[in-house]
Order: sequence, then C-alpha cells, then structure tokens
Amino acid sequence: MSLRKLFCTAAVAAFLVTATPPAGAEQSQPDEVDALPFLPAPATQVWATRPLSAQPGQQAPQFLRLDIAQLTPRFVTSDSPGAVTITGSIVNVGDRKVSDIVLRLERGDSLDTEDDLRKALREPAAAEAVQPKFTPIAGSLEPGQQKDFTLQVPLRGTDPTSLQVEQPGIYPILANVNGRPDYGGQARLAALSTLLPVLGVPGGETKGKPAAAAKLTVLWPIADKPRLIRAGGKGQSELVDDELTASLSVNGRLYGLLQAYEQAISSMSTGMCLAIDPDLLRTVQAMSTGYTVRGGAQGKGEVEAKLWLDRLKLAVTGRCVVALPYADADLVSLSRAKLGGVGKLAVTSSQLVQDVLAVQPLPDLAWPEDGLLDQTTFDDLVTPQPDQRYPGVKSLLLDPSGVADAPGTAPAVIGGRYPVTAVRTDSMVSDALQGSESRPRTLSGITSPVESQPVSVQNALAVLVFRAGWQGDGRNVLVTPPRRWNAPISEMTEFLTTAQKLVGAGYAAQTGLEELTRATPATTNARISYPAEAGAREISSVISDSVMDQSVQLNGLVAAMQQEDSEHASPADLADPLWLGLMRAMSGSWRSNEQGARSAADISQGEIDALTGMVGVTQPNSPILLGSGDSPIPVTITNKLDVRVTVRIALADTPGIRKLELADQVLPARGERVVRVPVEVLRSGRFPVNVRLTTPEGVALGDSVKLEVSSSAYGTITVIITVIAAIALVLLSGRRIYKRVRARNGETGGAPPSIENVTPEKSSA
Repeated sequence: MSLRKLFCTAAVAAFLVTATPPAGAEQSQPDEVDALPFLPAPATQVWATRPLSAQPGQQAPQFLRLDIAQLTPRFVTSDSPGAVTITGSIVNVGDRKVSDIVLRLERGDSLDTEDDLRKALREPAAAEAVQPKFTPIAGSLEPGQQKDFTLQVPLRGTDPTSLQVEQPGIYPILANVNGRPDYGGQARLAALSTLLPVLGVPGGETKGKPAAAAKLTVLWPIADKPRLIRAGGKGQSELVDDELTASLSVNGRLYGLLQAYEQAISSMSTGMCLAIDPDLLRTVQAMSTGYTVRGGAQGKGEVEAKLWLDRLKLAVTGRCVVALPYADADLVSLSRAKLGGVGKLAVTSSQLVQDVLAVQPLPDLAWPEDGLLDQTTFDDLVTPQPDQRYPGVKSLLLDPSGVADAPGTAPAVIGGRYPVTAVRTDSMVSDALQGSESRPRTLSGITSPVESQPVSVQNALAVLVFRAGWQGDGRNVLVTPPRRWNAPISEMTEFLTTAQKLVGAGYAAQTGLEELTRATPATTNARISYPAEAGAREISSVISDSVMDQSVQLNGLVAAMQQEDSEHASPADLADPLWLGLMRAMSGSWRSNEQGARSAADISQGEIDALTGMVGVTQPNSPILLGSGDSPIPVTITNKLDVRVTVRIALADTPGIRKLELADQVLPARGERVVRVPVEVLRSGRFPVNVRLTTPEGVALGDSVKLEVSSSAYGTITVIITVIAAIALVLLSGRRIYKRVRARNGETGGAPPSIENVTPEKSSA
C-alpha cells in the first residue's frame, strides 16, 4: 500500500470514529438511536434550532436545522384535538448530504413543582420518559436543500407514535431529528425542546379548579429605545433614524403590541393595563406632523405615526394606563450619578401621557428597570419635596427579588418615614417571556450567542397555566412582558388568548392594577433589596459621568437666564427639552449597549452646545486700535436666545496687557451690546487677545474669539517710570552745570593761593 493510500485510509477511519454514534446504537434502526451528549436549545429562544456543542469547549459540526412554524394546540384542554400537530421544515445547513432523515416527538415526566419549572426554563428538562416511533421525513437532503413537514402525534393511546399523556401536567417535549450524514452514522442532528401545558386530557382527566382563583393582572408595555433628537413644530422635529416607521406599520413590533391589546381588552378590560413610555408618545406625536432624520433626509412615517397614535388614543379611552419613567430612564444609574433630580423628573412625566392620550395614568406609581431599586434611589423617589411640587412615589412595581421580609405574593408596605406600597411582579412568567432575547443561556457549559430573532411564548404559557391550575391559591400573578418586547403578533395574541381561557374557565380572576396599589397590605415592614448582580446591568459609569457633566453645564446655564417678559420664553421652555435629552442618554434600553448610550450622550451634548452657542462674542471686521495705555477694548456680545442672559466676559492671559475688573453684563433677549472692557497696556505692540463669554458660574457660552489689538501708546507704569527718569536726568544735569559755573567765577569757597608759589611771567625784553 502506498503512503498516500495509507494516509487517506487513516483519515477516513479517524472521521468514522468521531462521527459514529455512541456504542449500543443500531444504525439500521433509527428508533433506537441514543441521544448525543448535549441538550437541545430551549424553545424560549426561537422556533428554530441553532448549533449545539457535542462536548464542552468544542463546537460540533451542524448538519441540519429544525424550524418549527406552528405547534397546535399550544395549551391542551379537555376540548382540544386529540393529537399534537407540528409544522415546519428541516434544512441541510452542512457541507454534505444527509440521508434517512426521521423525526419524532418525545415526552418527559410532568414537572410538578415550581423549582422543577424554573430549572426547565434555565436548561431543557429531560424528555425521555416516552420515546415514540420515528416518522420518516426525507430520504436525503443535499447541502442547502429543505424539506417541509407536518407531523401529527396522538396525545394518548397505544399508537406507536403516541405521547401517552393520561393526566394533566406540564410536560417537557422534544422534537428530535435523526439522520445519517455522508461518511458518518445515524445520529441526532437537530432538536428543539419546549414545554406543553396540559390542563385537561381530551377524553380523559381534567385538572380540578383551585379553591381560590389566581388574581391575574397583565401590564402590557408600549416602549422603544429613544430616537428623538428634538421636537418642534410642523416638519421641525428631528429623529436619529427612521426605524419607527416600520415598527408602527402593519406587522411591525409596536403595531403588533397595539393590535394584540385591542383584541384582548374586550374580555380582559379589568386585568389589563398599558405601560407607556412618554418619550415614545412625544416621538410618535412629532412624527405625525412631519419630521426629518439626522443627516437631513425627510422622514417617511408621518401617516403611519398618525394612524397608530389615533388607534392608541381610542384603545386607552377609560382604560388603565401607567406612565413609565421618561425614556425608560435607568433610575438607579441616575441616582449614582448624583442626578436624583433628573430621576424625579423622569417619574413625574405622566402629564405628557395625559396631554397626548387624554387619559389619566395611575398617580404616583413607578416601575423601574428590572423592577429593582437600591436604597438611595428608593429614598430619593419616595421623599416628597413640596417646594418643588414633587409629591413622592407612593407605589412601586418591583421584582420579588427587590423586596425583602415580605413572604407571599400580595402587595407589601416598605416601611420608613414615607411608607410605600410594593406590588410584586411574577418573575417566573416574565423571565419565560424574556427568553434569551437579552439573557444568554448556557448549553453544556458553552455560552451560546444571543439570538436576534423573536422569542416564542410557549414556555411562558406553560408557566402561566401552572400558576393558575396548580398554584391557584388566590396568589397575585402580575405578568410584565419585557419592556421592548419583540415577539410576532401571533405569539403575543397566543399568550393573551391563554390568559383569557384561564379566566373564562375559572382558574384565574382578573384583578386591576389600581386595586393592587390601593390594597391594604398584610406585610408592613418589608425592606428594599438590591441584588449584587443587578449593579452589573446598570448604565456604565463612563456614560453617567458624561451626563453628570452635562447636567452641571445645564444648571449653570439655567441660573444665568431670566424671562424677559410675559411675551418671551421662560428659561424652562429652553432647558426642559435638554433635561429630557439627558434622560434619553440614561435610558434603560442602553443596558448592555454601550455604543447606543454613547451616541445618545453625544446627541444630548450637541443640543446643549447648540443652546450655549446662541450667546457669544462677535468677531470684529478689523484690528482694534487703542489710543492710549488705558483705553478699553470694545467687545460686541450677542444673545440670540429668547431670554435675558447674565454673562461674564473672560479675557485670556495675554503678555503686555493686564485685565481690569469688569462687572457681569446682562444681555437682553435677542439683543446685542458693545461692552468696553477695561485693560492696561504695559507696552506698545500688536496683541492677539482671546475673548469668550461664560455664565457667572463658569459655563462657557459660544466660541472663543481672537481679537487683534494694536497699541502705540505707553501704559501708566511706563509713563511714570519715564517721567521719574526725566526728572532725575534734569536734576543731575542741573547740578553739573551749577558746579561748572561756580568754578568759572572763582567761587571755590577756599583761601587764595600764596604769591610765593606763583611763577612770575618772563619779560619779553
């Protein structure tokens, strides 16, 4: 045998060893194929499988993908069909042909406790109690080929493909696809796990109704990430992008949320409440009157925005509404950034909801991001400030982990100087609805990537049925889907339909959110709890520090403003939109999205810079000539704002020029003044002088302007030195002249010389 043949034989043998199924599996009998050592993807992720790991730390090759388009029934009752039907497709996503493709639906034992159910939400539960016969799907699939299928499986009975469900329960089920790839043996190549709630077996036993029905409340969120840059008149508003147009259109996310609510509200009028982000309302309202997108393009969603807003107004008339914090601001992050005042503004934005929708939101109620607050933020929110007309929060919607010393599910009072009613959400239902959209799960020790596709609500249906059918002891079940829930309309409708069925069958009773907030709690000494892992999900300190600096800048600007008169704007008219911009930069929607938060903070800073840029120094057309050493420098300052502004003229240190004191100046609204800035020129020459305006608190206004100042005059000190030097010169010169004059006139002041010492003249004779 040649070396080349030997090498090829060894390579094929090695591949067969790795691709051959575990020992004991008979390749000719797909029904007896053992499960590979990995767990299937939980159905709370998407109605599709994804690559799975055969061994921890090693990604197995993927050959097939299973996509399930439909599962019926989603919730089994005694009057449901006697079989489970799944419809979908199998796609060859590998690099080789796969033959003998078969599928079966397996079942595990019923999950009887809450702990079992929570574990199944984290990792798919075992589904090997009943393993029916495989059903052939395709003889073979080449790479890229797809095979659609419909599989019908009896719920009960002795049929070889039956799930053999004889009693009500919450059952794990597994769609298991086997096949044989080229150069390999028969093995499981795709799988999908989910939970099937069975409240009643068709033709068999039905779960008895509990003594006290579960008190069901659904808080339906209408929110999106911030997109508004500024709101203005008709056609004057500006958005970051135009993605809301698709969301508000037919089959869009926000369209679907509203449609599902409209379909359910007639039979769930008591138990449903809308949670609306005021910033989203402001954005859609701005879109409805025409708008532009950053960069100057004309927005395309004016009609869609108007239609959606009109439908929302009609849908909420006389209904329960809750105002989310403005822009869904991260209240804890605001508090950590010493922006508690901004946090208070965020939770008092319900007036905007009332103005736009003509409905009064539940008063003094806050629902923070993740349903969690730390103690400092809690104290800030609940403490009234009458001087600022802040009443303080009276009710909070919190995650159960955010409330300590309060057993049960009923509302509890968090004690202290200002007691507050804490209404707890149902974290298990909410987590099931959340799926992996923002919480990656771990499969066999491997962290899988976050799916971008919409999540299924199947596991959430199972949890809701378990709450009502197996734990319906009068407990409160407050369901809160994710704030920016992205599920297909059919999934949203399916969830609300299940809730309606439970209410109609007497397993659950509708309970209004307002009733929960006004109830008399049995527990009155509960405490705030903030789990350690919650801190890791807050807005990053880099963003909060940037926003804190912006708030200092904005506060200094507001302090320098005064209203001109009743016909002009007030400082609040100019500053309030900027405060809203700070909240957009601190939106909870930016959690785990650092780039989005940075972009929002940059937009907020840009809006503040645009406002401060309306006040500044006007560049002169020519150099400034000073006639004397103490001549002032004329500086033209301009205010384009509709309010008076107190400014301070700041000259940069310049060699040869000394600054003198100058009082703060008051610029009238939309006015201009020429101010003569006193200086002292220390020497002649040409000087570049940098001038800018600030507020009395040091906030820079406008850009720094360079003035060219020219002076041929001497300064006061130079003149004094020159005069003194001249006087000294005159005195010294006078003294010398005086001495010469006296010497010439013989005024020596001593005795005359002796004649004896005088040499006589010689005679000329």
